[in-house]
Amino acid sequence: MPRLTKIYTRSGDEGMTSLGSRTRVPKESPRVSAYGTVDELNSVLGVAVAHGLVPRLAEVVPVIQNELFHLGSDLCFTEEDKIEYQIPQIEARHVTVLEELIDELTAVTGPLENFILPGGSLGAAQLHVARTVCRRAERLVIALSREEAVGPVVIPYLNRLSDALFVMARYENQQRGVSEPLWNSRL
Repeated sequence: MPRLTKIYTRSGDEGMTSLGSRTRVPKESPRVSAYGTVDELNSVLGVAVAHGLVPRLAEVVPVIQNELFHLGSDLCFTEEDKIEYQIPQIEARHVTVLEELIDELTAVTGPLENFILPGGSLGAAQLHVARTVCRRAERLVIALSREEAVGPVVIPYLNRLSDALFVMARYENQQRGVSEPLWNSRL
């Protein structure tokens, strides 16, 4: 468990930062951009929780937030450095749990019959924001993976998580009795 004895170090004042292995890289490097966006996603989910979600989602979102720390850990170490360091990583079991959650919530909300607009209740709207940040994180990780290896389950996890967040937003609206805003293609 990391121990932060001092919040500021001044070591990033020149535009560089350290990966988990202490390797120095530019702050705008693809790897830092990827795990920075995962951190942003975690914060957006924290806002959703703070606004108050229905009980089932209030139970599952903090678990996902914890997994996002695993994902950040997975991304802040290169695949080579993971051999030396024992770090939490995203595993296939995490993807399976997301798929089970998607199936569970979809059984309640029913199939999607029209495109919906992000919105509805405050919690659902925040989950839609989280979904879009998750998609951005996925794109950044894919771009990173074209330059360097990433964990084998990182991209599938982000892909499934964005799907889960979409279904969670629908579930939040449904459980609160809020109609989903529908896209009107004729306007």
